[in-house]
Amino acid sequence: MIPDQEIAQRVTRLVEPILEEGSLELVDLEFKPSGRRWSLKVFIDKEGGVTIADCEHVSRELGRILDVEDFIEPSYVLEVSSPGLTRALRGKKDFERFKGRECRIITSIAIDGKNEFKVVIAKIGDDTIEIRGELGTFGIPLAAIKKSNLEFTM
Repeated sequence: MIPDQEIAQRVTRLVEPILEEGSLELVDLEFKPSGRRWSLKVFIDKEGGVTIADCEHVSRELGRILDVEDFIEPSYVLEVSSPGLTRALRGKKDFERFKGRECRIITSIAIDGKNEFKVVIAKIGDDTIEIRGELGTFGIPLAAIKKSNLEFTM
């Protein structure tokens, strides 16, 4: 059986050309057990947002390729969707894209005794992001960010 991480890498290589033709980007990809089956989730986005038609197209095309390649051993369900309103922020590019937006950040190191922050993305440096929140404006090293998501605000 192929390790889960290798499956994710192979699927990423297969889906990228499909996404390029539709000016879409791969936000995240998950391959993990879900009950008796496995779940292969592909999260896509584009400027202005993803449509149902975008998701259907990617699902149909990727599904065809996966059927031909047939390298995933366990039974699985393919799901293609947008990353949602509380999308994960993965790296400098995402922080730059959502500058000025509110997010929740969990760090691997304590900063002023805290590991979780609800803040606004203020500025992006080479290896840190500057944020504004309850503690004022301060920097967090990108390497110290364990998890981060946009916050849904009304």
